[in-house]
Amino acid sequence: MEHQTILAIGIFLIVYGFIISEKIHRTIVAMIGGILMVILGVVDQETALHHIDFNTIGLLIGMMIMVNITAETGLFKYIAIWAAKKAKGHPIRILISLTLITALASAFLDNVTTVLLMVPVTFSITSQLRVNPFPYLFAQILASNIGGTATMIGDPPNIMIGSAVKELTFMAFIENLAPVIIIIMMVMIPILVLIFRKQLKTKPELMHSLMDMDEKAVITNRTLLIKCLSVLGLTMIGFFIHQMLHLESATIALTGAFLLLLLSGEHFLEKALAKIEWTTIFFFVGLFVLVSGLIETGVITALAKQAMALTGGNVASTSMLILWLSAIASAFVDNIPFVATMIPLIQDMGSMGVSNLEPVWWSLALGACLGGNGSLVGASANLIVAGLSAKEGQPITFVQFLKYGFPLMILSIIISTIYIYLRYLM
Repeated sequence: MEHQTILAIGIFLIVYGFIISEKIHRTIVAMIGGILMVILGVVDQETALHHIDFNTIGLLIGMMIMVNITAETGLFKYIAIWAAKKAKGHPIRILISLTLITALASAFLDNVTTVLLMVPVTFSITSQLRVNPFPYLFAQILASNIGGTATMIGDPPNIMIGSAVKELTFMAFIENLAPVIIIIMMVMIPILVLIFRKQLKTKPELMHSLMDMDEKAVITNRTLLIKCLSVLGLTMIGFFIHQMLHLESATIALTGAFLLLLLSGEHFLEKALAKIEWTTIFFFVGLFVLVSGLIETGVITALAKQAMALTGGNVASTSMLILWLSAIASAFVDNIPFVATMIPLIQDMGSMGVSNLEPVWWSLALGACLGGNGSLVGASANLIVAGLSAKEGQPITFVQFLKYGFPLMILSIIISTIYIYLRYLM
């Protein structure tokens, strides 16, 4: 094995180890790992920059800007309070309402942003009802990862897959993934109610006090709200027809973001840019460079050959292998670095004779996104909710999450296995 290959594998494994251990912030570790790939000559700077997927980064930044400005209007608080009131303040109905809202919002806003907006409102409602917030937070984590799987922009792994494979359009993600996601949500909600039913009880007077909340009072800027909804609507239309326009999804998102900044005024510019999750953006940059070392030294190609030998190039076997491997791995390793490693591996499989890669890509998307529900470290949304919950004095432990999350994740992958087989492999 060549010196450069050993270096690439060594750096990659050490970085992965630190990401799993959470001893140092994952963004710092990923960036240092990427920089080491360049400093030690595994890849040169130009090659490293070539491997950074600016479509993924542009799409994330554009959506973050639009959502941050929209959040200033109070729209998301309004929706949560309105849903709680429609549920007549009943804890079980509120759980169902907030879970469905989180799933739907995650499909079109991205799951990390959705939970950042939903968690503060959830604490406000649960403190009003004096019920344990954990069932609501857990349900929202589950829903954010499931709902985010339904579209190309809902979950970072899907953004990366859609950006890497040009044939997989925004509409293709909805047509192929939304049906199974609807089935999974229909199965999960009754199970969540059954599991947490004993914790979802409150006094009638507390339910009445929740009904007295005025959702209209939280809308702080109606003019801005109209502008935000108009631009978000245009952006969604752009996503649906981006292939017809011959434009990348990042171009659509950034156009929407800066159109909204133009309409909303300069005073929103610095605030919107400051609220972008730059830690996530630089995490992506570091990962892309890190994985470039494995690509350039031929490690990914070698792994692809091993996978081909294992499945014999059979599409059904390859799809099932990718689905279950992605799910189990993503439960314990953040799904973003895992998908960053898998994309070039699957692309190499295509060049080695696997004729129909579409079921394999959908298997990767389902496995990586749904696998994130398997443990507390499985997806970015999980860690963000845990962090916000700890600040409120309600820590969510790894074991507590694993107890509920892992069996439900396995159930969602069993449903996905049946779906993939019946739709693509029969």
